[in-house]
Amino acid sequence: MKKIFTLLVVLATTFASAQTAFSGKGDTKLNIGANIQDGGTGVQASVDFGLGENFSFGVVTGYLLGVDEVLGDKPKFGDRFDAKVRVNANLGSVLNISEAFDLYPGLNLSLKNFGGHVGARYFFSDGFGLFTEIAFPIAKYDSNVQGFEHLNNQFTFNIGAAFNLN
Repeated sequence: MKKIFTLLVVLATTFASAQTAFSGKGDTKLNIGANIQDGGTGVQASVDFGLGENFSFGVVTGYLLGVDEVLGDKPKFGDRFDAKVRVNANLGSVLNISEAFDLYPGLNLSLKNFGGHVGARYFFSDGFGLFTEIAFPIAKYDSNVQGFEHLNNQFTFNIGAAFNLN
């Protein structure tokens, strides 16, 4: 019973001290996490810069570490790596759920495709939180994707840590 009570006190203190997930112009957020997709898993890092009350732009890079072989071939660096520029509509203040929560749908232009994403961040303190994102291609540069071209050109799930760089 003491352990449960202690856990509840710690969680209540953590949530009570939660900070703003997106504060608008001049806000800078860093996400570092895992990329999970069909045929491979890897790492992803993104940085978002606030331009207005509910608008930000950023860059994303990802590298697939664990990749399935295709017909005995292993992917090259270019097959594993992707880079994107993106814009986000930061809707946390519009939804008014919590100052510590931000929902951000957006569009991105990558080396592999034009796509969209939907993400969410929750900050437990002024500098640390968690994020999750899904990303998906809207228009692929090559309509006949084969072999390793499928990597970084599909639906992905990302999860990890978020940091406030202000």
